[in-house]
Amino acid sequence: MNKNNNLPIYFSIAVVIGVIIGASLNGSPTNIISLSKNASQEKKIKKLINFIEKDYVDTVNTDNLLDGAITQMLGKLDPHSVYIPRENLQAVKENMQGNFVGIGVQFRMINDSITVIQPIKGGPSIKAGIKAGDRILMANKDTLFGKKIVSDNVPNYLKGEPNTKVALQIYRKSTDSLFTIDITRGKVNIKSVDLAYMINDSVGYIKLDRFARNTFSEFKTSLNTLVDNGMTDLVLDLRGNGGGFIDIANSIIDEFLEEDKLIVFTKNNKNKIEESFATSDGDFEKGGLYVLIDENSASASEIVAGALQDNDKGTIIGRRSFGKGLVQIEMDLGDGSAVRLTTARYYTPTGRSIQKPYNSNGNKEYYTDYQNRISSGELLNRDSIKVVDSLKFTTPKGKIVYGGGGIIPDIFVAIDTTYYISNFYFNAVQDFAFNYVDNNRKSLQKWTINTFVDAFDADEKILDTFLFDIKDAPKPKAKTKLSVKKYLKASIANTLFGDVGFYRIMHQDDKMLQKVLELESEN
Repeated sequence: MNKNNNLPIYFSIAVVIGVIIGASLNGSPTNIISLSKNASQEKKIKKLINFIEKDYVDTVNTDNLLDGAITQMLGKLDPHSVYIPRENLQAVKENMQGNFVGIGVQFRMINDSITVIQPIKGGPSIKAGIKAGDRILMANKDTLFGKKIVSDNVPNYLKGEPNTKVALQIYRKSTDSLFTIDITRGKVNIKSVDLAYMINDSVGYIKLDRFARNTFSEFKTSLNTLVDNGMTDLVLDLRGNGGGFIDIANSIIDEFLEEDKLIVFTKNNKNKIEESFATSDGDFEKGGLYVLIDENSASASEIVAGALQDNDKGTIIGRRSFGKGLVQIEMDLGDGSAVRLTTARYYTPTGRSIQKPYNSNGNKEYYTDYQNRISSGELLNRDSIKVVDSLKFTTPKGKIVYGGGGIIPDIFVAIDTTYYISNFYFNAVQDFAFNYVDNNRKSLQKWTINTFVDAFDADEKILDTFLFDIKDAPKPKAKTKLSVKKYLKASIANTLFGDVGFYRIMHQDDKMLQKVLELESEN
């Protein structure tokens, strides 16, 4: 259940909030700190809470009051020191550990029914025989259809403790059958590598979604497979990657840098410096490398881009990254909630801090940075990127780089303004794509991913059917029609083949990938 009803959209323009945190440089998990029970500040807060509970004139939920106080307190610090309530902490941990315990399905709510989009590879559901298109009607004695259950509540019925059983009543539309399957809950992988494939005979491609505990092993497997398939140059796509664990990012960087090259260093409030260096273990030190970044590439993504750029390894392509150069440590508050507190800044090998400015008295401006980049023209023109001469640094080979707010790419690629799809078409396309596949699963079995990418709906009959079905909407103009056509095909591919289908379609006229191939031909 790792995506619920959200299809992947790498072209999303959502601002990265940056709640994904760095870990220590020595490769250990995020540090955990306990509150001192004897701290005078804690006694002060406890005394106030007791006073409110006993004597306040109205009935007050003091738990909510305390949560609000903690949130307000952290809001006076920096944008990335955050409070994680008890009800959210488990999901956050699962995302960063890269797995959860459940039955393992991607689903959407279709006509008030939990509908399986895909069973997750290697999970309990696929082993038990669950198929795409199955409707989950009951879990044990809980009825799950016709009750207007929101997607966020579905995991409450399907997740559980390891090795516990859940009896699912399934309706399978393709055979018009109703039956029950007993599934033993188990560990389900939340993949970090969205896609890995050969673009041509020599150029490979890997897209990383985040830097979780399982990311390096997935990346290494994909890298080795591509090398075995003849890859000499790699495209590492970090667009939209909000970050994760620093030590995982370091392990990936180590694949590309020679031994003893500085990767990153951190400095805390006592000016204590911790450095991380490349080892002799890298398997792609001699290979060509392109790294794709955008305004949503943050934290660990920027460590990767900055380390490679400062060591003159590869070419960074895209737009200025988000600008998060702060490291957080997690503190358990003892009631299932936690705080992640900024304890250090990280610096690229030349000494750059890429943390963009923030105001400790409020973070509103920090989170409207994307709108500021639009209005300034930065997303369309490299010359609109503001740099500060005092934050200018030089790499070993003499390349000029800048600190003070994100990684500025070596080669700028403007945001694609030719591709636009309104929310109306976006939602309508997703619904149509699922229903089309659900009603034609048998005939669609003939398509492989390669034949689908090359030839599906060449005559545009399916596109015409979609446009006819939404005839009450205004006819899309030529530019919008092209966008709808592309997204419709990608959405059908996503339902059939998963993420690999979606991205293979979207990559067909990807401007950053086109720039990579252009550079390859020049070389």
